[in-house]
Amino acid sequence: MRVPVTTPQTNNNINNNQSPNPKPETNLGFHTPSRINPNLCYEPTSVLDLRHSPSPVAADKPSKVSPISDVLTHHDQPLEWDEQVDWDSIMRDLGLHDDSVPNLKATTTTNTHLNHHHNSEPQIHHLPEYPHPQPFDPTQLNFSHHNLTSYDQTDTHPSLNSNVGFDFIEELIRAADCFDSDELNLAQVILDRLNQRQRLISPNSKPVGKPLQRAAVYFKDALQSLLNTSTGSSPVRNLSSWSEIVQTIRAYKGFSGISPIPMFSHFTTNQALLEALNGSSFIHVIDFDIGLGGQYASLMKELAEKADVSRTNPPVLRITAIVPEEYAVESRLVRENLSQFAQELRIRFQIDFLLVRTFEILSFKAVKFMDGEKTAVLLSPYIMRRLGAADNVGAFLGYMRRVSPSVVVFVDGEGMAESGATSFRRNFVSGLEFFSIMMESLDAAVPGGEMVRKIEAFLLRPKIEAAVEAAGRRVPPWREVFHGAGMRAVELSQFADFQAQCLLGKVQVRGFHVAKRQAELVLCWHDRALVATSAWRC
Repeated sequence: MRVPVTTPQTNNNINNNQSPNPKPETNLGFHTPSRINPNLCYEPTSVLDLRHSPSPVAADKPSKVSPISDVLTHHDQPLEWDEQVDWDSIMRDLGLHDDSVPNLKATTTTNTHLNHHHNSEPQIHHLPEYPHPQPFDPTQLNFSHHNLTSYDQTDTHPSLNSNVGFDFIEELIRAADCFDSDELNLAQVILDRLNQRQRLISPNSKPVGKPLQRAAVYFKDALQSLLNTSTGSSPVRNLSSWSEIVQTIRAYKGFSGISPIPMFSHFTTNQALLEALNGSSFIHVIDFDIGLGGQYASLMKELAEKADVSRTNPPVLRITAIVPEEYAVESRLVRENLSQFAQELRIRFQIDFLLVRTFEILSFKAVKFMDGEKTAVLLSPYIMRRLGAADNVGAFLGYMRRVSPSVVVFVDGEGMAESGATSFRRNFVSGLEFFSIMMESLDAAVPGGEMVRKIEAFLLRPKIEAAVEAAGRRVPPWREVFHGAGMRAVELSQFADFQAQCLLGKVQVRGFHVAKRQAELVLCWHDRALVATSAWRC
């Protein structure tokens, strides 16, 4: 699928405001704003289902090493926020009930020293497991995989007030051109015209039409937000309200129910961790994009079941999540749910939340490490885009290699493999193509459904905004940077490939398939990769 693009009428001078190359001891330079059992298929579960030099650098761990017992008995203070959150109301509104925990045989010895929280904190029940995907009935669909260069003009004619037109997309790309030529006033004029058209098309400003048309509206809004930021008129980001979190969890539940994308991401990540950390009694995961933490319920269940089979104690699991400042409410929800789930599975567990602004100053020195633990690092496009320039990414990877992680897992769920373009416009168009294809895959599962609109508004829109905001940073191709830092890709096992295929068979939406690409395990919609998971060693 390709977005129709005309030759730009403005010059392509790049307005690059990157900071100087970071020195070794300076800030990172972040930008602010086994055998296969054919009868056994991995079925992910979640407590939140409503729901990155030739050889490693020899160096000490970046922070003080503490005894295991000290860490597990430490009462971490959650991130603070001013808003009073009524968790009971959230649970009632969501209609939640307790999960059923797998019946595990009693191990020979049980280690019950858990990370308890203050009794004054509200107790939150963990959320239900992933729903089973509904059967797919192709007779109910009127859908075909289309090429954007042959877009149906009857659906995009500007006189039709029910759809965003072809010329709307052309004008949108012209506005993106203005960011390359530094003609921001002209960009605002174009966006004002598009905003007016959008109000005529949809008085409530909700995106309507086919996937490309809806994606164009979200990218228009993201471009306007970026322009507001550049002129100093962008509002300060506040903490998420509880109602926003409820809607996000509901959207995530719906996304998990109709699309294989979330489950594929979680399964491949967990499988890469399990293969690299197998046999470890103490696991530490440093996560740069924890989201709602849903994957860790699946991981903990796997760890508990393996321990039950081997009649040993489950390993200690520590998570350090690097999160933005406005993530305080979500961090509380993630902490409470995962802690309770771990306790029911008899897994010793701790989770720490580290603010990005702290990490950008101290790097991995801000992370607590302990003797005897095996460390894994989870990366995503979020941290790569925040770092921006190649020098910043290279410095980050250099610091990471000093930690000597057992594995580094990179999950590209935003088409970042296509990044590295030399202009804002090209990155913008690449993002528009990617997210329109993702929306197309959603329509194939539930055409015209209200749940699809919620998924777009609460899950995809924030990613679109981040992609547009980072489009001018010239983010380097991540594979190139990884190899340049002396990292080597490690292929996931045939077992992982088989299980991914099995997982996909449960969804039964035509158009998805699993492929291998340069040691990556990739989930594709027709010929376009939507999620690519790779494992790396330092």
